[in-house]
Amino acid sequence: QVQLVESGGGLVQAGGSLRLSCAASGRTLSSYAMGWFRQAPGQERELVAAISRTGRTTYYLDSMKGRSTISRDNVKNTVYLQMNSLKPEDTAVYYCAASTSIGISTTRLEYNYWGQGTQVTVSS
Repeated sequence: QVQLVESGGGLVQAGGSLRLSCAASGRTLSSYAMGWFRQAPGQERELVAAISRTGRTTYYLDSMKGRSTISRDNVKNTVYLQMNSLKPEDTAVYYCAASTSIGISTTRLEYNYWGQGTQVTVSS
């Protein structure tokens, strides 16, 4: 079983950037496909970005394409989400998740392990 801890959230002005980190422990990160989800108040949790075990394949929510980059360092057991040109509508709790599925996982049900989340607030 893997434990996930997110960090890097905070308050940023519109147009600013944040880099979220997800540190894994308990098992090597290379055993999992990884994803970043977000959930705003009153809304469903949605997949923002995902990355395969090797990092060769990535997926992005349409609204985040060109503004975000997901990456992973399997030696450091850490996954990152770099977000640029942030907008107020990006405000949400961001969650890191791990999937044992082969390939890239793009649905919430494929993810087996979740972090506690980190708050991202973008002011206008």
